[in-house]
Amino acid sequence: MKRLKKAIGLALLCVAWTTAVQAADWPTKPIKLVNGYPAGGGADILARLVAERLTEALGQQVIVENKGGGNTIIGMEAVAKAAGVTRLTVYKQFGSRRGLLEAVFDANAEKGGLMRLRELMQLPDPRTALFACIDLMCEFWGSHPGFTKLHSAAGLDPEFAEAINARNERRRLLFASLLARMTGEDKAKADATDLLFGATSMPMFRILIESRTPMEVAALLKSTSAAILDTHGLV
Repeated sequence: MKRLKKAIGLALLCVAWTTAVQAADWPTKPIKLVNGYPAGGGADILARLVAERLTEALGQQVIVENKGGGNTIIGMEAVAKAAGVTRLTVYKQFGSRRGLLEAVFDANAEKGGLMRLRELMQLPDPRTALFACIDLMCEFWGSHPGFTKLHSAAGLDPEFAEAINARNERRRLLFASLLARMTGEDKAKADATDLLFGATSMPMFRILIESRTPMEVAALLKSTSAAILDTHGLV
């Protein structure tokens, strides 16, 4: 939660902390989360997801206020004014927007149990490990509707899309690592990795989840993954 509390103050999605933040009994009243981008975009969706998580963690309502314009300057000015400091102080203290995105992604991954992927990858049988990772991914993606919305919003925001794509590449590396432990030709492993990456993408999950539970989606993806491995002669 410490990382998440820091993340929400980052430059382009900032909490309008008051001087009361330093009080030992903080928070004693609702918290305002200032989004420096217009409503409806990726930052707005992210802000509402963060606000929901913070409300649960802090036991105090967190309200999103969109203050778009001026390349986020308007939002940072509002935060600086509430904190009694300059806008430059806010920026230097909290870093960059990409830093915010990474911190929020990490916080949600930790809360959703994705950190267990490291443990699952150590399972002796790589095929078993692959299926266990797919189960966990689907469980995570299905745990909150905001996750699918975040991926949809990436098309509206290049920087946001870059951060999402970087996270997705971790999934490709995970598959490549597991397939490297299997017996088979290198080209077959590379082709299978790309197919697994596409089959387990968020767009595919979003299509399948419409009429299924997360675990039903996982079962379908695991059977598809098994067929991919078998077709490419990977054991």
